[in-house]
Amino acid sequence: EPKNKAPTERPSWANKIEYLLAQVGFSVGLSTIWRFPFLCYHVGGGVFLIIYIVMMFLIGIPLLFLEMAAGQRLRQGSIGVWKVISPWLGGVGYASFTVCLIVGLYYSTIMSWSFCYFVQSFQSPLPWTVCPSLENSNASDPECERTRPTTYFWYRKVLKATDEIEKGGLPVLHLSVSLFVTWLLTCISMIQGLKSTGKMLYISVLLPCLILACLLFRSLQLEGAFSGLERLLDAKVSSLFSVEVWRRTGNQLFYALGLGAGSFTAISSYIPRSNNCVFDAFAVALLSLVTSMTATLIVFCIMGHLATTDTKKCHKKNAEKLVYLAAIGKLPPEAKPPDSVYEDPISIFTSWFNNLPENVQNMVTINVPLCNLTETFDEGMVGPGVSLVALIELISVFSGPTFWAIIIYLLLVNVGLSTMIGIVQGIITPLQDTFSSLRKHPKLLTVGVCVLMFLGSLTFTRPSGSYYVNLLDDYWASLPLFFIVILENVAMAWIYGARRFLADLMVMLGRPISPIYRWVWSCLSPIVLIVLSVTSLIHMYVKTPHYTAWDASLSDEVIRDYPPWAVALLKTFIIITILPIPVYFL
Repeated sequence: EPKNKAPTERPSWANKIEYLLAQVGFSVGLSTIWRFPFLCYHVGGGVFLIIYIVMMFLIGIPLLFLEMAAGQRLRQGSIGVWKVISPWLGGVGYASFTVCLIVGLYYSTIMSWSFCYFVQSFQSPLPWTVCPSLENSNASDPECERTRPTTYFWYRKVLKATDEIEKGGLPVLHLSVSLFVTWLLTCISMIQGLKSTGKMLYISVLLPCLILACLLFRSLQLEGAFSGLERLLDAKVSSLFSVEVWRRTGNQLFYALGLGAGSFTAISSYIPRSNNCVFDAFAVALLSLVTSMTATLIVFCIMGHLATTDTKKCHKKNAEKLVYLAAIGKLPPEAKPPDSVYEDPISIFTSWFNNLPENVQNMVTINVPLCNLTETFDEGMVGPGVSLVALIELISVFSGPTFWAIIIYLLLVNVGLSTMIGIVQGIITPLQDTFSSLRKHPKLLTVGVCVLMFLGSLTFTRPSGSYYVNLLDDYWASLPLFFIVILENVAMAWIYGARRFLADLMVMLGRPISPIYRWVWSCLSPIVLIVLSVTSLIHMYVKTPHYTAWDASLSDEVIRDYPPWAVALLKTFIIITILPIPVYFL
């Protein structure tokens, strides 16, 4: 039996609800809304959902159970737990600690973006719905006129983005202020320890659930919403046999559940040993899945509505032009659409066009572009930021856009805050377990961590900062997390012994645990994780990392490759993250 070196007197969550809210709040992060809908569309549609659910039950829940059970059994954070489980692999805990540090730096920046929008929502009209006027003129900014106001506002007003990552600059003032408020809220939420954290979680976790339910109900009522849902259910069966699809799905599973960061272990260390952590693992994973699916349904409903609206406008414009051309004799009378086309432009125009003789069809297509609902939908689903674009566009559709803007960005701020609490808990708990003297000054430790993290995060508020955020969020995290969880499996299942650990849990919980977990920890999950690690490594070297930049001269987004020095920086971060493991081993 492992020797528990944790102090006998350890704080505890006030009740099981607050504990579960902490676990769910950390798991359901902004990636649930930011990344999941995009991948669901581009990585196989309905097949992506099937693969995700299969992977969640096969390895996601067992690994989540492993991290929760380890923290609950030993009542220590990530560093202390893995030192006790396997002294040779104690560096795994330090690697998880490093992950929390790096993720906290850039994740707080993402949350600060949401806070910027939240503050700007108290205006009418909303600043991202109209193009700003030039100074001393009533004319609109031509750069904004050449693109959508929402896109212009994001790059030029919020980020103050440069054309490329090489151009740095000083931190943007309003982003720095938003970042400060982000860390201030995090600090206030945690300053009184679990007591204040637990109470804050009732707001930061339950309020977003209520808001998501309202948004889903309203989105389903939009015209064209069900055409978007049809696209969601359009399964690309061939994706089942794509290694790339499985790799990206595995990456998203780790992002969504937050495995390997040590936060689950830290949060679980404050719950009584008799707690049913098997139930907790299933509950957290399923609630994360439900939240991801709800966000996906909302996004697809909105994008279906936008595609339907744009396609209708396109058909109406084409009909008006064809009527005019037929009236002046440039087209034959049969090329004139029926008068009823304006009642239902999409179905009537399409049916009319398909019944035309081939020669007349050719004349029509020469004079007007064909409008296609599917293609219009596809054009809208570009980039992982499509979810934020969809939410911004949704605001303009609703009556009372200012109210809905406040509600939506309040959702994003609260989702981000609950995850920030989990990240910081994954930093503070290992520090307190490693340096017992820090337990005597918990408030000072919390303030110190938040201040230092704020100062480190300022680099991401520069005009090129978002490109660094994308570098870390898109390309850095997966490899270290896979490597960490592989070694967690090795330490628990092979060195300490899966059978032995399950026996410990049986004594702790008072009932036997299914032996299937021993098979998963010992065989299945290590194999799957090694495959995911190898494919991720190959993908990194085969495909040059790239980012989406704003080209002011074109008023458009452009795809640029990260320069060699940025790729070298990426590899440095990966090495720094996993370096504690071999160093501690030696």
